[in-house]
Amino acid sequence: MTATHVSCGPRPLPRRRLIAWLTGCLCLGLVAACDRRAAPAADGDTSADLILHNGRVYSLAWQEPDTDGRPAADAPFDSVGGWHPDAAAVAIRNGRIVYVGTDSAALARRGPATRVIDLAGQVLLPGLVDAHAHVAELGQSMDRVNLTGSASEAEAVERIVARAAQTPKGEWILGYGWDEGAWANRYPDQRLLSARVPDHPVVLRSLHGFAAWANARALALAHITRETPSPDGGEIRRDAAGDPTGLVLNRAVPLLDNAVPAPTPAQRDAQVLRALHVMAAAGYTGVHETGVAADVMESFERLATQDSLPLRVYAMLSAREPALIRRWITRGPFTSANGLLTVRAVKAYYDGALGSRGAQLLADYADRPGHRGVSGGTYGFDRRVVADAMTAGFQVGIHAIGDAGNRATLDFIDSVTRAAPTARGLRHRVEHAQLLTPTDIARFASMGVTASVQPPHAVEDKGWAETRVGRTRIAGAYAWRTLRRAGAAMVFSSDLPGSDWSPFYGLHSAITRQDTSGAPAGGWYPAQRMTPEEAVRGYTVWSARAGFDERESGTIAVGKRADLTLVSVDPFRADPAALLRGQVLLTVSHGRVTYQR
Repeated sequence: MTATHVSCGPRPLPRRRLIAWLTGCLCLGLVAACDRRAAPAADGDTSADLILHNGRVYSLAWQEPDTDGRPAADAPFDSVGGWHPDAAAVAIRNGRIVYVGTDSAALARRGPATRVIDLAGQVLLPGLVDAHAHVAELGQSMDRVNLTGSASEAEAVERIVARAAQTPKGEWILGYGWDEGAWANRYPDQRLLSARVPDHPVVLRSLHGFAAWANARALALAHITRETPSPDGGEIRRDAAGDPTGLVLNRAVPLLDNAVPAPTPAQRDAQVLRALHVMAAAGYTGVHETGVAADVMESFERLATQDSLPLRVYAMLSAREPALIRRWITRGPFTSANGLLTVRAVKAYYDGALGSRGAQLLADYADRPGHRGVSGGTYGFDRRVVADAMTAGFQVGIHAIGDAGNRATLDFIDSVTRAAPTARGLRHRVEHAQLLTPTDIARFASMGVTASVQPPHAVEDKGWAETRVGRTRIAGAYAWRTLRRAGAAMVFSSDLPGSDWSPFYGLHSAITRQDTSGAPAGGWYPAQRMTPEEAVRGYTVWSARAGFDERESGTIAVGKRADLTLVSVDPFRADPAALLRGQVLLTVSHGRVTYQR
């Protein structure tokens, strides 16, 4: 056998959001699974399995920046030249990093079977992790009609009409992506959809999943009639005569979801695997999958047993399935033999979304007097189940958007940890932490609670967020710098498929607080921007900590798992607008090349 040598360099980037391109680019021919221990070979051979050289490596193995974002004294940064890489090459053996440093020393570890990749001067980062994702939904969405960017009901219906022309009569047509926040004052109904698509049941989920829109045939199959009561924490929209309009909100969405035929185990496995490969192509070496249902959990376990997972999955079980949580409380936290699947967290929902006015507020919505959202038990938050999971050693990540929802969530976590010492120190998380009061911002640090935030949400919501809460309260919304200065632990993510999962889009959002057109000039409430280093840490070092994985990943260091992402743009030095033109060139997960451009 001879050493192989290939080169990674940038090529023109097709449109990032085209799933057809993403799936077409997937590197499905993964190298064979390897022993992930960092033990030397029995014959004394110390040659590397994989060498990456001629790169610009940012290890992030230096100290944290201060809470204003100023680099630490040991960071590869100086006031004159700015940021510079702290290594050029990495050597990997048995899935572990065995060397970080110069090209010559790394290449000295080349053996007859070593794969050598020339990074062509591109930027190597610790493996990126999306710390709040819904890859099962992403897998499903690839078979659904994409309504993202639809400007009107009529435009969305035309996309469904086009799908119906290719779909046998009677089969379900599913769509996703219409924006429940932007459309909140002009929600659609079933009339046009039913008239144009009468022969197929149609269910169209909104961008963030807090609303759904159906035609008459789907309403009938879901048994939603004028006699059907709205569930606690949900709303079935009705017309003047009392008949369902076809639009459901918040906890009424499952009434439609449950009518859709469930995928078979084989179909679910294919959906999950397809989405995970899309994530690998987007540069991710891990995901925190939030709100994992029982059938998806079974799929993850099957794929882990087969060693088919291309990246690490940190599964956060859905607290909306009490039987699932009870089974796992009995079983206890778990990591698969190959280390690719970890189960030690639970995802719960305390309130709804701000866009659809479901987030619970301390005072009325500025654009709907007398209304303060939905929350708690009426929104499916089972205090006993979540508390028992925490007491049994499971981390919880609780969805909380509004200032009242966040306060109640912090109060709940505090009450459980006071009563049960075993629940302390588990790095509990508030998912989104979107609207906060100054008092509650300070509590994140004092309680050791992580603010799990999504930079894209700020730039996507900026068109209507202030309208919902008013100018005074907006100061506590998407308040990343304020959280940092208060000493709160943070982690960044996309909340896919509701937002674009491109890491470049996430970094750009965090650094600029501008949309992809560069608006507004200077950024939306720019005092809350992150520095480039903080933005990168949000997807690497901080995500490792949030998933109890900091000893294994998050930085490029000897002994750590070989999770690495090669990109064509330097996020530390580039003009932020250039980030949006970035490309992922190589993804290495557990020492295996899972994607190469």
